[in-house]
Amino acid sequence: MFEKYIEQILKIFRYVDSALITDERGIIRYYYTGREDLNRLEKERVIGRHILDVYVNLNESSSTVMEVIRTKKPVLNMKQELKTGEDNVIHAITSTLPIMEGSRLIGTIDVSSYAEESMVISTEMIKKDRELYTLGDIVSLSDDMVELKEKIQRVSNTDSSVLIYGETGTGKELVAQSIHTSGKRKNRPFIVQNCSAIPSTLLESILFGTVKGSFTGAEDRKGLLEMADKGTLFLDEINSMELSVQGKLLKAIEEKQFTRVGGNSPIHVDVKIISASNRLPEECVEEKTLRSDLLYRLSVVRLNIPPLRERMIDIAPLVSYFIKLYNYKMERNIVDLEDDVYRLFNGYNWPGNVRELRSAIESAFNLTPGRFIGISDLPEYLVDAMKAGAESELYSIDFSKSLKEMMEEYELYIIKKALSESRNKAEAAAKLQTTKQLLNYKIKKYGIGK
Repeated sequence: MFEKYIEQILKIFRYVDSALITDERGIIRYYYTGREDLNRLEKERVIGRHILDVYVNLNESSSTVMEVIRTKKPVLNMKQELKTGEDNVIHAITSTLPIMEGSRLIGTIDVSSYAEESMVISTEMIKKDRELYTLGDIVSLSDDMVELKEKIQRVSNTDSSVLIYGETGTGKELVAQSIHTSGKRKNRPFIVQNCSAIPSTLLESILFGTVKGSFTGAEDRKGLLEMADKGTLFLDEINSMELSVQGKLLKAIEEKQFTRVGGNSPIHVDVKIISASNRLPEECVEEKTLRSDLLYRLSVVRLNIPPLRERMIDIAPLVSYFIKLYNYKMERNIVDLEDDVYRLFNGYNWPGNVRELRSAIESAFNLTPGRFIGISDLPEYLVDAMKAGAESELYSIDFSKSLKEMMEEYELYIIKKALSESRNKAEAAAKLQTTKQLLNYKIKKYGIGK
């Protein structure tokens, strides 16, 4: 009886994480999940059972299936917590539709998209605004980022200072937090200070603390270095720090001790220092906004985050990540981007990097009426810039180059486009109607992802 509905549901499997069909009583007649890592229910344990016996935390009023059976009306994009056992809780966005024969309800179709617990979109992470990111939250397929994650893992258990360089929006604080949560200090404090966010006259007292009476209104107060003892202090935009304070910070790092403003007693601390700059540190030294001796001390290990335009292979997984994030936060059930949006994304330069991509997806979530994000849903400035960039890349001809050079450039563009719109290399090879071996050869030839 349900065979024709199963055929329909098969067509949307690539857009959902689980699907089931029940009869008019709520007995499950068909079940599928593509996320066995999150949903550990086996098909044999589900078929023939009542929906309320499978998801043990649901009842007649909280189950979307039972509501549809009761009202004969669809329930769309409902946030649900599905508990299948003691240690298996799934956070899902669920849509349930009635199956009707004439005016008689004969069953329901129920489809869900999951929010992964290992990502920042889980319930616990949403509730805790200051929950720290981990290495698993760095979403990437590019070789450079895989190498960066390996470096993060290696430096996380050392006490050496780390300097992170990357353009605005590349995720410097994400990397800093991942260093902290991957290492031996993960259960200790992680203290953050943006050096450009406060007046330079206050930064010294904020870093080192104060002694009561040292200046008008001063109280006995710990500074950030004390607060970060046994943990990590992350100093963002380090080149914005007053040069005089840089000298005192250098002394504190080298001696592992300091005195509070107005104090005389040395305070010993054990702190891992992570700093970050969106300007090349060497340029900052030349411009005299960063002391060279402090740079040497801060950059015992230096990590460079490549801009998004140099790792376009990451567009597709990042888009998928942000769609899941905003589906959960906004209680939507967006499936994907339309193909022409992917094409425009792949041709854009992304000066704001991952932060700009995330903002574009969030903006589209506020505007799109459907389940697929189209060009009309994107910010207008972005559409204009992306179209201009794509047309320039596709149609400009440079006759100072040979035909072979121009053909290779276009081949590189096509391969990047296929990779950015595919889940893996095998899918990209299928789109290009070539073999995975040949695609791997082309990727190495052009240094894609390097």
